[in-house]
Amino acid sequence: MPTQSATPTIVVMHGDETGEELLTEALRVLEPAVIRQPLQFVDYDLSLAARRESQNQVVWDAAEATCKTGLALKAATVTPEIAGDVGSPNAILREALGASVILRTGRRIPQIRPLGGVHAPITIVRMAVDDAYGAKEWREPTETGDEIAWRTSKISRSICRTVAEFTFTHAKRTGAKVFGGPKFTVSATYEGMFKEELDAAAKRYPEVAYQPLLIDATFALLLQHSGEALVIPALNRDGDLLSDMVLQMYGSIAGSESLVMGFNPESFQVKTVMAEAPHGTAPALLGKNIANPMAMILASAALLTYVGTPVADRASRSIYESVFEAIHEGKATPDIGGQLSTSEFTDEIIRKIKTKLEVWSTLEAT
Repeated sequence: MPTQSATPTIVVMHGDETGEELLTEALRVLEPAVIRQPLQFVDYDLSLAARRESQNQVVWDAAEATCKTGLALKAATVTPEIAGDVGSPNAILREALGASVILRTGRRIPQIRPLGGVHAPITIVRMAVDDAYGAKEWREPTETGDEIAWRTSKISRSICRTVAEFTFTHAKRTGAKVFGGPKFTVSATYEGMFKEELDAAAKRYPEVAYQPLLIDATFALLLQHSGEALVIPALNRDGDLLSDMVLQMYGSIAGSESLVMGFNPESFQVKTVMAEAPHGTAPALLGKNIANPMAMILASAALLTYVGTPVADRASRSIYESVFEAIHEGKATPDIGGQLSTSEFTDEIIRKIKTKLEVWSTLEAT
């Protein structure tokens, strides 16, 4: 768990367009007057303009602050398509935070019909660094006038081991099966390293069900899956594709939070957690007050579980329950069949949280 002072500090990474609007809604939920957990917030502007002005220094500064506090909440940001521009802050943040895992869980959204009847949760444990992202790439002409593109990517055994260890501990904690894996038959040296670490972790956790599969079989069988909770470990590129598909299987990418996690390499204990929504900035919705804040609010709930206090744990539960109860009652934004605006949905969640915490407090006092 991240080390915190008496009043935990959350680094708030502000973003762009609708991403910033939805962050504002999540921060309304995290107000100590709502959740009863004292919190401090340190703000960093990671908007495209601020990143350009500082040449990404603000990103490094936000990451340094997160390494000290252990906790961060990040808004969605714009990635410019111009070559040589500041690019995405995500790669910098993952490197600076020493992140190994990106965690996303697809789960049933009340009143939303999932694809193929899937109802049990599916968690993707994605390798957060290396692989195709950050690989060295170049092109070379041939003597025949053709052109060849090359890429040199890498993975490390230490990262593979951390991802494998977290996969099995998460599956053990949630009562899920570890399912899937890399294409180790085609890439015995490269992807085989990850498979070796998964197999080794399976021996350390014999109580956890383990069904290793090639990544293509994993995709195919997910469309036939319905009843068993799964945890799927994946390389960086595979996990990127897989997590987007899995979240959409449940009806909306807004139905889940995303956690970027760094670990102590010796104990495998969590050192840093950056919570965010898995979706982008949705510029078409900017200023219309109709975007769905659900994922950002769930991100705040997930982050609270790493604060390490009973009050924060209770607040986290109250947020999760309030979100899904509201949607079950039809109180949702238009993208998932409701009629509430962005701010009205947040108002409803805040009302429910306050009620729950008051009722729970009353019951404990009797």
